[in-house]
Amino acid sequence: MPNLGPPRPEFQQALHHWYRLHRRRLPWRERPSLYRTVVSEFMLQQTQVATVLPYFDRWMRALPDFAALAAAPESRVLKLWEGLGYYSRARRLQLLARVLAARPKPPRTTAEWQELPGVGPYTAAAIASIAGGEPAACVDGNVVRLLARLTGETRRFRDGSDAARHFAPLAAELIAGADPGDHNQAMMELGATVCRRRNPRCEACPVAKFCAGRRSGRPELLPRLAPKPTEKRTVDRAWCLHRGRLLLQRTDARARRLAGLYELPELAAVASKTAITTLLSTKHRTITRFAITEKIHRVEAGATVRRLVVKDQSLKWVPLTGLGTVTLSGPHRKWIGQILDGGSLAGGNEVASAGGVRPPDARWGKETT
Repeated sequence: MPNLGPPRPEFQQALHHWYRLHRRRLPWRERPSLYRTVVSEFMLQQTQVATVLPYFDRWMRALPDFAALAAAPESRVLKLWEGLGYYSRARRLQLLARVLAARPKPPRTTAEWQELPGVGPYTAAAIASIAGGEPAACVDGNVVRLLARLTGETRRFRDGSDAARHFAPLAAELIAGADPGDHNQAMMELGATVCRRRNPRCEACPVAKFCAGRRSGRPELLPRLAPKPTEKRTVDRAWCLHRGRLLLQRTDARARRLAGLYELPELAAVASKTAITTLLSTKHRTITRFAITEKIHRVEAGATVRRLVVKDQSLKWVPLTGLGTVTLSGPHRKWIGQILDGGSLAGGNEVASAGGVRPPDARWGKETT
């Protein structure tokens, strides 16, 4: 087990005092409940707090409790999640809500939470400690970074999970005797706002005097994780307009993270030997280990294309003014908005007749996959 060095009470006192003074005022902290804790934990998986905040507020107004979430159509759940990415989280969250809504009382311990669908070790510990007061330590990327620097651990880990397993005993030792919910949130808060991956704010750190990484002079080098292999892919997409409608394609169940969402169709699904295509734009996105280049081609909506749409139920004509009513993947919603805003680039008079404007009720801007 790594050895922190300083007495646990002294470390806890410094950390908790800092947290009481400097913690961010987040809605799931200011008005805590089991439901708000569960929803926030699912939303915060691989997503930054600043991104989650508007989604959380909108979600709570639309689906205020487990019963409402359990009863909602999946299409509505996905629409509320649109742009947060990793859509399987939304489906798992709804499945969990249906299980909880049918139970007389919710679980309390980490072990009980892990028995439920969609709840892994980290999420179970977070919910059990924050909502149930169980002394279960949470070890996410922020906590791994904090503990690696505190201990000066220089070994190279295979990945984040390997590092989390290594530091779990130390995290459990540090939470002993503390308020579990506040302690876990303080550890994660310190890692997120002070002990940052780049440019750590050591001068503002309440536990800097315990930190071997700071004493080394290069805390930003820790933790050491093996680089992740990246696989490059190229996808050709079709931009096809016909009478004020844009052609979209619904992804199938094999696309686990994006299943059921709409995107611009793959070119092979609509282009034929007679179709006229012109490269309109080249875009990039990253999904897990895949670096994807997507080339968007303008395709004329000739008779052959229109017959393909009739035969293929995954293809759908959507009015430009109705784009806000379908659930698009975040990058594709952004790219469609950019092309529509470009007006003359998007396909002649049909886009011009739509005013080159964004459809009502649609969200645009930077979104994650």
